[in-house]
Order: sequence, then C-alpha cells, then structure tokens
Amino acid sequence: MSDALLEIPTDRIVDNEAIALARKAGMAITCYRLEDFEGMRRAGRLAAEVLDLMVEEVKPGVTTEYLDKICFEYVLDHGALPACYGYRGFRHTVCTSLNHVVCHGIPSDRPLRDGDIVNIDVTVILDGWHGDTSRMYYVGDVKRKAQRLVEITYESMIRGINVVKPDATTGDIGHAIQSYAEHEERCSIVRDFCGHGLGRVFHALPNIVHFGRSGHGTQLKTGMLFTVEPMINLGGHAVKILNDGWTAVTRDRALSAQFEHSIGVTEDGFEIFTLSPKGWHCPPYT
Repeated sequence: MSDALLEIPTDRIVDNEAIALARKAGMAITCYRLEDFEGMRRAGRLAAEVLDLMVEEVKPGVTTEYLDKICFEYVLDHGALPACYGYRGFRHTVCTSLNHVVCHGIPSDRPLRDGDIVNIDVTVILDGWHGDTSRMYYVGDVKRKAQRLVEITYESMIRGINVVKPDATTGDIGHAIQSYAEHEERCSIVRDFCGHGLGRVFHALPNIVHFGRSGHGTQLKTGMLFTVEPMINLGGHAVKILNDGWTAVTRDRALSAQFEHSIGVTEDGFEIFTLSPKGWHCPPYT
C-alpha cells in the first residue's frame, strides 16, 4: 500500500457533499446547467489522462496492483480524489478486469501475461465533479479474436453515444448497441450492469441499459449527465460474482470487454467529457 494512501483522512475518501446531494435529490434525474459542463470537462480530462498514462505501463510482467498505485498517485498529484477508493469498502483507485472478468476486477499481485486483454476503469472527483471512464488494453501479442471483441465493444459504445440528443430515449441507446453487438456481430451484451447518471454524484439516474427497444425508456433532456459503458462477451451474456463480492466474470469463461465514456446531453446532441487528450481511443494505441 502506498504511504500516500495512509495519509488521506478517511472523510476525504468519500465525497460527503455528493452523498448529501444524492439524498436530497432522492430518485429525481438532475438536469445540470450547460455552464456546469466545464466542471465535467476538467474531471473527465483528468480521468482520461490517467488512462493515457497506462498505455506505456501495461505490459507483460507488470502487476495490476502496481498500475493501481500509479493511478492513485497521479490522481492525488492533480488535486483530485479517487472515487472508487472507500466506495462500499473497495480499497483501490481503479478496477482492473482481465480476459473473462466482466467488470470490477480487483488489482492484485498477479503479473499480466502476454496475450491478456485488460480493462482499466477509473473515476476521479475533481472539485466535486465525477469523471468516469474505462478503456481496454492489449498485453503483448493478443489473438485476433480478442482484438475483434475489443473493436466490437468500442464500436458498440460509439454507436450508443451517437444517438444521444434531446428527446431521444435511453432505449434508443440500448437499441443502437444491441443492433450492432448482438444482431450484426453475434456477441452478447451483459444484462447485469448498466450505465448511470453522474455529475456531482457518483451514481445516479438515469440508468443506461445497453440493450432495448428504440423509443422506450427515459426521455433525454438537455443537461443530463451519464455514462455509456457496454460490456460485451464473446460467449453468453450470463455472469457471476466471485466470493470477493466485487469481481464479475462470464459464467462460460468467454472473453469480455468494456469501454466507458462520461457524456452530457447538449442542446443539439452530446458532449463526451472523457476523450483521450492524446487521441488514444481504442487499442492498439500508437
């Protein structure tokens, strides 16, 4: 454990202001002012910088525990907090999900191996705003089927984001993703997890389900903030949670991949807050 980690007061790990806002809001969906988007831009950019930092670090022999430490120190050095650390007892800055791990993988001392694929998911809190994003990485030489899954997953996310605009629905997002990932590419979309609202709060409404029917669900409005983060499997969509209470894996042990962006609904479309400043959107990152 990093010495810096021990120096953070516990009451700084959890964003108490955000928790209070969530309780006050109850189940309402918050539509933020467009002026508030600047806070999301800063938080989103920092989160994207963390993932850019990982491009040179992800390689065979490196442990995810080491990657987590680097991310933790970078977040603190830039005046932010790691939103996941202390969240429901989670003790890390990032989730690291390898191969058949769908999401919420816990950083460990297991070295990365040639041929692995890994998702790194980070959320930072900067000046009260949450930037939440995840990206896939190749470890050494990766088989073509794994690369293709990663490409399909990235394209699925982009297709979902591209339909976002005022008066569209959450069902439109899910339909766009499902039409491509399942109907065209014959992969499976994980049903057990979804995107979520965010902003001054880590997790809020609306839920963004990554499958569904066009025209159904919640109507989108200017100022809504949420994530689009499909998890796509090469095999079936069923998952299970391991005994650690966090790690979700495919039941059939087929490969899984995920990408995630934080976005806002603008007056005529959308804005992505977590784009890579270096243009590193989907591997290979060159």
